[in-house]
Amino acid sequence: MSSNDHKGWAAYPARHWHALTDGRIQCDVCPRECRLGDGQRGLCFVRARRGDALVLTTYGRSSGFCIDPIEKKPLAHFLPGTPVLSFGTAGCNLTCKFCQNWDISKSRDIDTLADAASPAAIAAAAKAQGCRSVAFTYNDPTIFLEYAIDTALACRAQGLKAVSVSAGYISSKPREELYRVIDAANIDLKAFTEDFYVRVCGGRLGAVMETLEYLVRETAVWTEITTLLIPGLNDGDAEIDAMTRWIAETLGVHVPLHFTAFHPDWKMLDRLPTPPATLRRARDIALANGLRYVYVGNVHDEEADSTYCHGCGARLIGRDWYEITAWALTGDGRCMCCRTRCAGVFDGPPGGWGRKRRGVSMARMAA
Repeated sequence: MSSNDHKGWAAYPARHWHALTDGRIQCDVCPRECRLGDGQRGLCFVRARRGDALVLTTYGRSSGFCIDPIEKKPLAHFLPGTPVLSFGTAGCNLTCKFCQNWDISKSRDIDTLADAASPAAIAAAAKAQGCRSVAFTYNDPTIFLEYAIDTALACRAQGLKAVSVSAGYISSKPREELYRVIDAANIDLKAFTEDFYVRVCGGRLGAVMETLEYLVRETAVWTEITTLLIPGLNDGDAEIDAMTRWIAETLGVHVPLHFTAFHPDWKMLDRLPTPPATLRRARDIALANGLRYVYVGNVHDEEADSTYCHGCGARLIGRDWYEITAWALTGDGRCMCCRTRCAGVFDGPPGGWGRKRRGVSMARMAA
């Protein structure tokens, strides 16, 4: 926790906290449960105590806005081919040593938050740019919960979907509030051992498993999972076998899983990049354990990026990076060959956004 306080940051009344008998207040948004004296910030750096209350210091401020293909989140079964307006703020409630967005998630600098926008302005911009959804990403929406919820509600009013890209490290009550207004989520399941979560991420595996079970079993949120495979740390066959068996048996064989390649970053520059063969081996294990939709990421592999029918084996969606190259689904998401339903959220033919990536300036749009 830090006693430093940048007065220039926006302060917005936070929810999910309570006063302690020793004069401190406790943030209840995530399992970390930071206990704060006046002027202190939680480990996430963006939820802070001001007087006798907790505030979110980054409400209405972003590290930048960008229009991406929805497949980049990654979401392979949610409105394929459509553009999504993506944004994040600053800070994070985990301490992953391999963070690949560390310049945003580990930021302690007000200058990172260069673009200001209200929830209504974000929804209006996404609509004007032809997006089908808005994604809370780059850093975790758990820590800017109030801003994310208000933006999701503004998107709903515009007929847009809301997407959460998260580590799933969130407590039960705020989880219910956030995901009540979310349409799709990609959850990072960073490993499948408690040791990895404690030593490498500063968190607990069980809390993330609870989030996944909640989303898949108790909500209508379309959910996909991403695991970044790091050589020598979480890429062993036994761990991948245990993880994919758990997904199949507890969440269901229909939940898509993405194995993505690590590259050296942040505080883990001593590891080599993940070999493509490791991703393929992990995919083979997952498929052998019954998972129907398993993908690889951060490497070029058209076969392992494509979607196949679990009924007849036909290729349903062909992908080359983020470009859709083939489509064999009916409007309601059934295989054109055998009519087997493909799990996901489909709405007619795919979009044609492709692999384009375009920055968006809220200030220019408002001018």
